[in-house]
Amino acid sequence: MRYSVRGLVAALAMAASAEATQARAADLPVKEKPQEKPFFLLIDDRLTFSWMPKGADPGYYSIRPDGSVNGTTARQVYSFTHFDIWSYGTNFFQISMYKSDHNDPANPCTNAGEIFNPSTFTLTPASCAGATDFYGLFRSTFGWNEIFGTKAFTIGPLRNISFEVGMDGQTANTSLASAKRALVSGLQFQFTLPYKGFFNVAPLAYWEFSNHNAFAQCGSGFAGPVPGVSCLVDGNQSYNPTWAVETNYYMDLGFLPESMQFFAISGRAAWYGKKGAENNPLPIAPPFNVSTGVEFNSEPIRLTFDASKAIWGPKWSHYVDLWVAYRYWQNKFGLDHAKSTVCNIAPGVSNNSCTESTVYSGLTLKF
Repeated sequence: MRYSVRGLVAALAMAASAEATQARAADLPVKEKPQEKPFFLLIDDRLTFSWMPKGADPGYYSIRPDGSVNGTTARQVYSFTHFDIWSYGTNFFQISMYKSDHNDPANPCTNAGEIFNPSTFTLTPASCAGATDFYGLFRSTFGWNEIFGTKAFTIGPLRNISFEVGMDGQTANTSLASAKRALVSGLQFQFTLPYKGFFNVAPLAYWEFSNHNAFAQCGSGFAGPVPGVSCLVDGNQSYNPTWAVETNYYMDLGFLPESMQFFAISGRAAWYGKKGAENNPLPIAPPFNVSTGVEFNSEPIRLTFDASKAIWGPKWSHYVDLWVAYRYWQNKFGLDHAKSTVCNIAPGVSNNSCTESTVYSGLTLKF
């Protein structure tokens, strides 16, 4: 019995000790589980409406009563943009719908205010609805600092070096019936600017591997009769790979007085190399199939007013932006403005449709 009592006492002592330990543990703060890092560090989605009074669409123009050439096309532009940052890089996507005025007519018109009769090669006056053009692109980057877990690629103003890939796609209901598909790949160098700004430079390989040209299609009335030599059976083009350089920048105007810090400037510029003949893969046979030119597509400056910050305070910064910009696009879609028959009525007489130069403005909403 003595051993039993001792065992009972020992058991009670152990139980009491355990209860005391549990009581002390209950008094300690509970350690929370570490929260998982979200997949996307930033998501930014925006809708934009803009008005472009002097756009251009190569080959589409009209003759004014005084005999002068009107190669400009007013356009309404509706855009959706998405930008995100994740652990290894960024993604950017934009799709825009361009609604043109009568100077850039929807099919079946072959030129502004005119219907072409291929059997008689005559033009009949017409009043045509403006064309609708959809253009989309995406660009994705993969940062070297993030991939290799280092800061070795942050040197001075250089913030990072990234791999970059992307694609462009476009379709329009004009008589040309274009359907562009292009791929890009290369590097992006990211630099810092004052006031939380950035400047990115991307040397790229560019390949427009598919497009459509109804005028080059066999039986269209414009192309020759020999498939693969003077016409394309299905009208589908494929261009040669070439080079490209794309740049963009953004900077708040932080040097302004605090009561006026609602403004920012941004811009972009891109160059695309010669990609073969206008109607690749047809062999070059001037004057109707000349070589493409170097394309320069830019918006050198955009001035943005942060209306939501000005009205509701910093918490609502960039939820409502008003902006004005200048756009310049030479050799649009690669068509040589000086040599192409698409861009000229006669040798040396431009129809002013292959170089776009316009001031335009818009409203952007973040959601």
